[in-house]
Amino acid sequence: MKYIEVSFTMDDTSLWRDMLVDALGNEGPYESFVETKDGLQAYVQASQYDPQWLAATVQAFPVPLQYKAAEMEDKDWNAEWEKGHQAVLVQYDGGSVWVRAPFHPHRTDVDYELIIEPKMSFGTAHHPTTYMMLSYVAELDMVGKRVLDMGCGTAVLGILAKMRGASYVEGVDIDEWAFNNARENAASNGVEIVLKLGDANSIQGTFDIIIANINRNILLADMDRYAAALKPGGTLLLSGFYRADEGVLIAKANELGLTLEGKKSREQWAALEFVKTANCAN
Repeated sequence: MKYIEVSFTMDDTSLWRDMLVDALGNEGPYESFVETKDGLQAYVQASQYDPQWLAATVQAFPVPLQYKAAEMEDKDWNAEWEKGHQAVLVQYDGGSVWVRAPFHPHRTDVDYELIIEPKMSFGTAHHPTTYMMLSYVAELDMVGKRVLDMGCGTAVLGILAKMRGASYVEGVDIDEWAFNNARENAASNGVEIVLKLGDANSIQGTFDIIIANINRNILLADMDRYAAALKPGGTLLLSGFYRADEGVLIAKANELGLTLEGKKSREQWAALEFVKTANCAN
């Protein structure tokens, strides 16, 4: 899958960088971001890149922005990623999860160890949202549960769910890179996960637990599908958005018969845990 890299430069990055990420990721289709010394690099699928929308967004921004866009070569970026990649220790209430690449050291002093080679996929525990979702998966009872991981990326969340006793785990991602990478990571960790290339329209059957670590707009658009596929009394875990966006997501969930059970925050990011009302017909 081809991606466009848009490099922004701006004055006072500490003040305006988060606002730009919000404009591109929550109001637009941009999927991932890398902070730079003088600005930001943003990535969007080439099929969703709209130069007119981008120009209008930049023109409406409160401060002047300089930017340039370039198509990224469709290749395996693993060699570049390995140069600065570090393993991550996720600590949760009751234990720890060690998320490492194949070239990182093995540890025996943790509860779970996951071998994740992300390539172009999202999900290494470095991002606060993945860290929080891993802690949720580690804390919740997964034994015998049917689990759906939407926007699964590397499948790191689904792999941990399977390790913790889930009877069935299904991962869905719209990106072919992620789909192939998830399959490789599942094999590396010795777990069986059913993987699908698609979006929320591909959801079939019902689940005890649904995980979705995606951006705010996709969560809002697809939450009705998540609610419909969630068993009464089931749990929905959401992340991929800022703490400032919690209110709109909670309101949408309440409309669908989902009750807020808990929340986490890390840096400026949030994660929400909902339970479906037992008598909800949705």
